[in-house]
This record gives sequence, C-alpha cells and structure tokens, in this order.
Amino acid sequence: MAYPASVTVESPERIANWRPLVHWLLLIPHVIIFEILQHIAWLLNVFGWIAIVFTGKLPKGLADFQSMYLRYSIRLYAYFDFLHERYPPFEFDMSAPEPGGTPVAVDIEPQLADRNRLTVLFRLILVIPALVFTAITGLITAVLVVLGFFAVLFTGRWPDGMRGWVVSWFGVNLRMNAYLHLLTDEYPPFSLDA
Repeated sequence: MAYPASVTVESPERIANWRPLVHWLLLIPHVIIFEILQHIAWLLNVFGWIAIVFTGKLPKGLADFQSMYLRYSIRLYAYFDFLHERYPPFEFDMSAPEPGGTPVAVDIEPQLADRNRLTVLFRLILVIPALVFTAITGLITAVLVVLGFFAVLFTGRWPDGMRGWVVSWFGVNLRMNAYLHLLTDEYPPFSLDA
C-alpha cells in the first residue's frame, strides 16, 4: 500500500434493478449514526491536533476512532451508491487494521509517533488544494452516480469505467480525510490511481 489509506470494493457483476430505488431508504439508521460519529470525529480532531502540536504524537485511541469513522463512512458511500447489495454492518471496531467481512475494505495505517508538528499546526491551510481536488472529482463522481443509477435500474449492472471511477474517488476521499483527520503527515496525491 503506497499511501497509508486505501479502499477496495468487491462489486458483483449484477445488482438487483430495484436497489437504486430503495438504498437511500435503507440507510436512514446509518445516516443518523454517521452524523453523530462525524460530530465526535471533528471534536476529537481538535484534541488530536493539540496532542500532536505539543507532543509530536497522536494518541492511539484517537487514531483508532478516526480510522473507525472513516471506515464507516466509506462503507456507507459504497452501499448508498449501490456498488454492492450487502447491508453495511453496524460495526464500530476501533482497531486500525481492516476487520474484514464486508465487500468494502478500508485499510488505514495511522502514524502515531514522529509527527511533523509544523504541518499539523497548519493542516487546515495545507489541506485546501486536496479539498479542492476532492471536490472537483466529487462533482464528476456525483454525475456518474446519477448515470449509474439509471444503468443499474435498467440493466442491473454498473458500467465498468464508471464503477472504476467511483471506487477510485472513494480512495481520493479517504486519503484526503486521513490527512485532514491527522492520521498521516503524508500529503494525499492528486490522483485517482494512488
């Protein structure tokens, strides 16, 4: 793994045609939990920022929570975008290694020690280009998800190129968020292929 955060999605060849119509409805309980986790993650980001700036280390508990939160969010995106049919588990395993057992594998290797205090101090400024890249590629992804909606609705499958772009964007999003949530000092690459 070149970057310390990566995503793989095992998507079946065929997906039930009705899935795009109801996936959003099935995710309502997950979205509520996601919103709560998101607020906690941002609060813990402040504590992680203080810890790294003053000690040069990210506490393992904070890194584990952030890893769990990012894993949970990517699994929600993949299910919402009907890339697979398996309902995401209500799983809150706070270990950094991917626990497995789902079609979406999110591998994150948090950097706990020897942190660059200066880049963490200015992280909110440094992340702006990565945010812009993620937003621009995210707009393209949103268009492809809408097109994928109709493709799955009428044919029961994602076109390979569109599916590949969407899965690659999950990686872009994960890498940017791993950097933003202080899990690594390595700047996220401006690439879908990383």
